[in-house]
Amino acid sequence: MTDFTLRATTSLEYDDALALVRSLLADAGFGVLTEIDIRATLKTKLDVDVAPQVILGACRPQLAHVALEAEPSIAALLPCNVVVRALPEGGSVVEAVDPDVMMSVAGDGSAADALRTVATDARQRLTQALGALPGQTVEAH
Repeated sequence: MTDFTLRATTSLEYDDALALVRSLLADAGFGVLTEIDIRATLKTKLDVDVAPQVILGACRPQLAHVALEAEPSIAALLPCNVVVRALPEGGSVVEAVDPDVMMSVAGDGSAADALRTVATDARQRLTQALGALPGQTVEAH
């Protein structure tokens, strides 16, 4: 399978990891537009228990604007999803959709050039944020 996420595993427990990820995303210029509590949703809808897990919809408006100007349909791939999940053995995993995935649908030409610039910037910022987690390893996954 092709790598489609940037992944960091940290020794931080879930609540601490989630709080720090929010802060690190803000430091990298991202705002959180949406938040989906997977654990709560699956408990409510299916009455099943899963490990704590949240999807944060992170957006850097400047990058989103450039991407949308280049290719309006790219909106279907926005915002950048960042998942924070508790690990059964302790610690947490943080995964973000790799912005380079956007390039697989970009095609050629000036739109692709603009999207490549956006993807490179977003990837650098997300990698920096994940890399700032304590006790972590970052990898494409």
